[in-house]
Amino acid sequence: MQDFVRGLWKENPVFVQVLGMCPTLAVTTSLINGISMGLATTFVLVASGLVISSVRKLLPDQVRIASFMIIISSFVTVVKLLFEAHIPEISSQLGPYLPLIVTNCIILGRQEAFASKQPVGRSLLDALGMGIGFALALVVLGGVRELLYQGTIGGFQVFGTWYKSMVIMVMPAGAFISLSLLVALFQRISGRK
Repeated sequence: MQDFVRGLWKENPVFVQVLGMCPTLAVTTSLINGISMGLATTFVLVASGLVISSVRKLLPDQVRIASFMIIISSFVTVVKLLFEAHIPEISSQLGPYLPLIVTNCIILGRQEAFASKQPVGRSLLDALGMGIGFALALVVLGGVRELLYQGTIGGFQVFGTWYKSMVIMVMPAGAFISLSLLVALFQRISGRK
């Protein structure tokens, strides 16, 4: 269970390791976008981790990273096609960041650092922990940005008509401000300096 819990809190990909910043900052303008990207990334991380851990002894060192990229891109293609077929509006909101999951350093980094060296069971727990930790960070960031921009969370009105929209929250500056405050809060709660 330590492999699973590590990704949720102690080594959270966003709040501790500061990995995957491109999708973290770009798509978290709403809670639903954060959930969607988090689930897509978690699926790719888990599925590719299972395959890589299963075939790790069969891959020659010379083509290891290239093989990882092919495996990862196969699962990203599945996710992209599923999103386009079943939830096209979210697919268009995520735009180019959905296929760019292939280059997400969380995924390739975990495959190189963990899945390629560990048995399937441990790789599954590690991938689930890192994926869920990443997804939770995107959900929190997306929820905060949506709340401060529109006064809603998940499309449900939280603030009344009195609330004045904070337009900066859908801009890159709002993403950086929100993320920096959340990282500081996370570090404070964790007791880190």
